[in-house]
Amino acid sequence: MKRMISCGRLTGTIQVHGLRIGGASQSLEIGNQMDLTALRDPSSGQPYIPGSAIKGALRAMLERIEGKSSGRGEPCGCGDRDCKVCVIFGAHKNPQPASAPTRIVVRDAKLTADSAKAFDDAKKEGGAFFEEKAENLVLRDSGVAKDPRWQERGWSAAFALDILLHIYEGDNPQALMRYIRQGLGLIQETGSLGSGGSRGSGQVHFDVQETWLELERITV
Repeated sequence: MKRMISCGRLTGTIQVHGLRIGGASQSLEIGNQMDLTALRDPSSGQPYIPGSAIKGALRAMLERIEGKSSGRGEPCGCGDRDCKVCVIFGAHKNPQPASAPTRIVVRDAKLTADSAKAFDDAKKEGGAFFEEKAENLVLRDSGVAKDPRWQERGWSAAFALDILLHIYEGDNPQALMRYIRQGLGLIQETGSLGSGGSRGSGQVHFDVQETWLELERITV
């Protein structure tokens, strides 16, 4: 087994505008018209971005620029040692890839302190933290909107980003970290986070700092 020799870390913020990360409906009250509610922390009620959503968007963007896929509409599973997608994210459904082990860990992104305060203040004062947006099917022959679906979007909020990159013997740490940062930049400038990106949702801005952890000094 390869020995882990270092760990890089990207921390910072994700500033969102119109983010759509869906959760289960929180209410069955009569008159509740919200079809798609925002994903919330069950203990605080605050919205958060699952690490899986960030990781999935990052992998999909990098696969897009590499022209990588399994050929079945699934993530790349080639497992080649020179495939940076498989090296970082793991080879999809490949039990014994040459690229193993998976290098990336993406934490759930919770609201920053300022945005958490804004959420709590809005909740206490009866104000709005989420945007309530309707999406409609437009009939092509008449131009009439039909069957609106109401959804909650996070608007002008900041979430705390935390990504870990495990480095093993034989890896090129700087090249792998640059690749992750490139993927984040591509999401920011050419893509989106969450659902509904083609309809205007999911605009984000990343502000990150890079550090390298000394494994021998880590303790609890």
